[in-house]
Amino acid sequence: MHLLHQDLTSLILKTFYEVYNELGFGFLEKVYQNALLIELRKKGLEATPNKKIKVFYKG
Repeated sequence: MHLLHQDLTSLILKTFYEVYNELGFGFLEKVYQNALLIELRKKGLEATPNKKIKVFYKG
């Protein structure tokens, strides 16, 4: 069974681990977010940080 978007998901996770392995632990979330954005774009992906989404809660 081939999962929908499996290749894209795999690329994103691989990129996350590349960033984490490069930076290590201890930084604020924003540092990792910025580095991940740079790496995803280097790989040709269109990425938007902090895009607003509508969330419906209890109706």
